[in-house]
Amino acid sequence: MIYGAITNSWRQHLVDHDLASLVAEAERHGAKHIELRQTCLGDCETGEGDDWRPVMDNLRTLVSAFPDLTFNLAMAWPCLTKNTDAAGEQFQAALKAAKLINPLSPHLRLVDPTRFDTAWETPDDIPDEAMSLVDMTREAARHEVTFSIENLGQPIRSMELLVREVRSQLSEDEGARLGICTDATNQLRGYPDSDPVGEIDALPLDMIKIVHFKQARNGEAIPTVDTGDVDCLRMQQVLTDKGYEGAAIMEIPPHGQVFENLSASYAFLKSASTDG
Repeated sequence: MIYGAITNSWRQHLVDHDLASLVAEAERHGAKHIELRQTCLGDCETGEGDDWRPVMDNLRTLVSAFPDLTFNLAMAWPCLTKNTDAAGEQFQAALKAAKLINPLSPHLRLVDPTRFDTAWETPDDIPDEAMSLVDMTREAARHEVTFSIENLGQPIRSMELLVREVRSQLSEDEGARLGICTDATNQLRGYPDSDPVGEIDALPLDMIKIVHFKQARNGEAIPTVDTGDVDCLRMQQVLTDKGYEGAAIMEIPPHGQVFENLSASYAFLKSASTDG
């Protein structure tokens, strides 16, 4: 796995620091991958909502300054609750930006923040609007961009169901571009009696496109990846046993000591390989 960081962890630091200096600090503290999250990109983005756009020249300058890091782009997008025009300007700009920041392995992650009342257990439970992912995945495949989705209100098993339904309407090569961003801690907030790590273990490897680590204790977020509600060491071992070699993002909360918390999180995960 490639240990990484996400720019929304530095939200409060962006008030007084430029994005490049924060990326440099994350690299100094051990990050090997950076997830560039919409709304936390400083001068690499402009506008909000439907008017949001990446600033391509500034993104190019940013990533060229860090040849030893890899990057992906992440956006909030109502991809499960609103029909999306895959040929529309904003989605096309996001695909272009994903390719610009990582030409060898471009990756666009979308998170729909909608909270649903119940988990999807059968294909009939999936909203019709979510099936616009078929055209979006086809368009991502045309650009050779990996495409992952996340939802704060659906468990991992329901997102797997959605991906299977979307893939069934695509060619094998197109469908292989679509997968899931797994976040076990998010799942426990909505489904406290579930086993999100077990659901990750049940996923086919090719569906896991990116992984988020964060931690809570008794439902309250803590500033590092450590012991808590989710067995993060078990999760790491599950991913290792499955052969996952992608980015493992520490999505830790904004904090005055966020970079020290970042390196402490990496140290905690790395400790599993040295214990005993």
